[in-house]
Amino acid sequence: METTGNFVEPGAETELVLTFEAQTYLREAGKWAVFLSIIGFIICGFIVLAALFAGAMMSAVSRFSTGPMAATAMAGMGGLITVVYLLGALIYFFFSLYLYQFGSRVKKGIMFLDSLHVTNALGKLKSFFKLWGIITIVVLCFYALAIICAILFGLSTSSMMGR
Repeated sequence: METTGNFVEPGAETELVLTFEAQTYLREAGKWAVFLSIIGFIICGFIVLAALFAGAMMSAVSRFSTGPMAATAMAGMGGLITVVYLLGALIYFFFSLYLYQFGSRVKKGIMFLDSLHVTNALGKLKSFFKLWGIITIVVLCFYALAIICAILFGLSTSSMMGR
């Protein structure tokens, strides 16, 4: 199989010239990336606050529940919810961080015509999409596992009902 594309060996010096239109697109993308990342940092802070209050809320609700088992389960769920929310906030923080680094570096690179800043910015954009891909794969695996567990549970329940 023969390829007709022009490939450059790693380490070889090449020059990629961006048109004015391409630079405008990158500059505008950088502005939106910085804006969205700042909003992401704020949302991340709200998630952390919700995590801290979720544990306290579940503990408070457990005092009003009937039975000692229900109270214990509710109090334990507060800790679990706190951990899940904090984990979500951490993941959301890294999405926002990569987006912010891309936006600020690409704006600086285009402003000063510095290809090193643009290269670093594109590296952060790659990291953003790599993280997005990994999280997507993990979520899809959890979905597949949940579907398999639901099918197995349904089969075992139906076989027990048939007896």
